[in-house]
Amino acid sequence: MPQQASRFRTTAEPSERFGAEDTPLPDPNRWQVLVIEADDRAASSLSRHLEEHGHRVRRAKTGLEALRARQDVEVILMDLELPDVDGLDMCRSLTATSDVPLLAVTSRADETDRVLGLRAGADDYIVKPYGFQELLARMEAVMRRASPARQEQRVLRVEPLVLDPLVRSAQLHGERLDLTRKEFDLLHVLMVRPGAVVSRQQLMQCVWQETETAQSRTLDTHVAALRRKLGSADWIRTVRGVGFRLGRP
Repeated sequence: MPQQASRFRTTAEPSERFGAEDTPLPDPNRWQVLVIEADDRAASSLSRHLEEHGHRVRRAKTGLEALRARQDVEVILMDLELPDVDGLDMCRSLTATSDVPLLAVTSRADETDRVLGLRAGADDYIVKPYGFQELLARMEAVMRRASPARQEQRVLRVEPLVLDPLVRSAQLHGERLDLTRKEFDLLHVLMVRPGAVVSRQQLMQCVWQETETAQSRTLDTHVAALRRKLGSADWIRTVRGVGFRLGRP
């Protein structure tokens, strides 16, 4: 019988029988890939095959490591089963203020799981076990779609408040706001989805790269300072027991 194509397993290493049909694709694009995977064996195998195809790989085992390792990566492959945080929450945090494409690579196969993953911000959803060539093809498709959007970061507007992520400037009524780095990042997260509630945990993940909310008093301090600079507490409204949302005076 003919051999079946190699498949990645949920926790085990994929088959090593990569034949001639598994030679690197001719596409010249090679990317810095962040692999977020708690299982060492699966992460090592996936990383090795990505590197064999010319990609540069950075690895993270936890959500906290992922938040700290995401700088300058071009595409993210993330297993939703993480030891320290909920995978869907991490997906939301990673995509909240970044246009870096994210592919969920997971054993959660139910339709509901797929829908939740895509709604949490994943650009594609791949169920284990999967063919490695399919993974490469999906990465390429996602990167093709993402390239035009990433060439120009959109300016965020909730008039009269305007925020430009590219030059890291914010203006209110045409006047530049003197914001600290964390204040700018906090405002950025809220303006990406104006009116939507952003949880305290997600804000801590996005702005401070922390997965615990025990130190979230610093969040309240920065919210208070940002409200003062915006001239009204109505710009950032508290949703008791949940988090904050961007409002309008």
